[in-house]
Amino acid sequence: MTRLSPRNALRRAAGLLAAAGLLAVVPLAGTAAPAHADEPPVFTLGGPAETGLHPYPAGGGPKPSTLGITVAAPSGEEGTGHAGQFTLTFDLSGVAGVADVAFDGGASGGETSDDRAADGETSGGGAAPVCEVTGARAVCVGTGLRPGTHPVAALVVTAAAGGERGDSGTITVTGEAEGAAFTPFTTRVTVKGPDLVMEELPFRTELVPGDRQQAPITFANRGAGDAEGVLLTLRYTRGLDIPQRYSNCRYSEDAPGPSGVGRTTALCTVEGAFEAGETYTLATPLTIEATERAYRDTFLYRIEEAGPPRTAPAGFERGGGAVLRAVPVIGPQTYAAGRTADPTPRDNQREADFRTENTADFAAYGDRVSGARGATVTADVGFRNEGPAWIGHLRSGEDVAVVDFTVPRGASVIAKPDRCRAVTATGGHREDQRSPAPRYLCPTSAAVHDGEGLDLPFALRIEEVLIAAEGEVTVRAPSPRDPALPFDPAPANNTARLVLNAGDGGDNGPPTPPASDTGPDASPSGAPTTSAPGGGAAGMSGGSGSGSGSGHGGDLASTGSNALTVAGAAAVALTAGLALVAAARRRAGRHS
Repeated sequence: MTRLSPRNALRRAAGLLAAAGLLAVVPLAGTAAPAHADEPPVFTLGGPAETGLHPYPAGGGPKPSTLGITVAAPSGEEGTGHAGQFTLTFDLSGVAGVADVAFDGGASGGETSDDRAADGETSGGGAAPVCEVTGARAVCVGTGLRPGTHPVAALVVTAAAGGERGDSGTITVTGEAEGAAFTPFTTRVTVKGPDLVMEELPFRTELVPGDRQQAPITFANRGAGDAEGVLLTLRYTRGLDIPQRYSNCRYSEDAPGPSGVGRTTALCTVEGAFEAGETYTLATPLTIEATERAYRDTFLYRIEEAGPPRTAPAGFERGGGAVLRAVPVIGPQTYAAGRTADPTPRDNQREADFRTENTADFAAYGDRVSGARGATVTADVGFRNEGPAWIGHLRSGEDVAVVDFTVPRGASVIAKPDRCRAVTATGGHREDQRSPAPRYLCPTSAAVHDGEGLDLPFALRIEEVLIAAEGEVTVRAPSPRDPALPFDPAPANNTARLVLNAGDGGDNGPPTPPASDTGPDASPSGAPTTSAPGGGAAGMSGGSGSGSGSGHGGDLASTGSNALTVAGAAAVALTAGLALVAAARRRAGRHS
């Protein structure tokens, strides 16, 4: 019995699965079935439907292929993974005489589980499984499976000595764990598999809106067998467009929304026999256009063997144009350096990043709200991307911007949107996230579409009735040290005001001058803070009393609250003076 470790193979398989991430739109093995309270959770084993092998060479060692096995665990409210031990069993009898199967590290005798624990390796959420191979059977034992789909084991498969081209066989994987069930998975390995390699295109990557360039997608079959049809996957972000819509392609777009990137995906099935050793290109090159909303965009193009007919995923619609075809390239070809000839998907995919000279106008908006002492009102603040560009940080995943909201004096926040966090008056960290704070920071996601932004309703309680007290709403870069938005040519509208009790409605009670802050983390009203519930914006509304909110307050450009306060006081004094004059005249008339 030989004790083996999948340490390097798991790491390698994770890379392969990441490279093949687009295949998730057409899953080959399904997804985990939901678990119910009275049923054990069901974990679904999966992997590639078929893996191609290079024929055993006349001299030297065989070229390996890596076969990654995944497990899909129920996620969301219906599943929390599995914390205990699990066992995977591989039936290798179907590939006897066709292929040799091992786990990476087997030649050196493997490692102990303590070695792998020291390296911090995990698979499916727990320690990397320990694997043993005995003849036509292999067993891997691991611990912990977290929700979602993850690599769980990787096999290194080579053609068996003395085998023939066309030899084929299957490997079946089953699993077991206490209190859980596994859906088995069977995969096929075949000697004489094709190896499709996508060539990298020399795109112009510095663009202006309206630029167009051709994309003559070119790929080669560098394997030992022909490919019967290919699947071309194209995926491009919101600022790019491919005007052609082919009838043998199906198209889908990401759901819109502040958190969505806005990608378009095209799955194109191209029929034909693509022979080993040949290079192919599209009969008509694609056209890629930088639209008026382009800024930082990506284009992904991938090739793989079509395999058996697949059911189109939900949400994909067939194009109505001509048929997309691929034709042989005539003449000598130059291949990119560093490629290997093994039939793995790592060289099937290429990506290009584009930078388009463009701008986006982020415009903040405030509100006007009023209410009597003790009333609860809802203030709607936020910003809009007036375009023309969408803004996305796709590679880094960093937030595009943050809304910085300073609460007006005389009010305290009793409910806030989930994405917002309380900070001190100077913007510093605040441990207490439940009590009212003087200031809140609300980050965006890594993408903000043109025409969208953030709507942030805050529930405010009127602690003191102050005439025209103001809060500030600013959309800025995430770093306070460098708050300017580099893509925004109009910073003047990045700030708006929230005006409290401007004197235009409601029984506001006697006016009180704004009190000064008592410290960097003082309550907005200067009074002791009160316990506030957490929770998001959904369902928030004005409370009882005379409170009211007016929705978006227009531009509400910031002019300062002192002048308005003085003007209000002057109006009160003038009214009182006129009343005294009128009374004096009435008394004089009675004594005349």
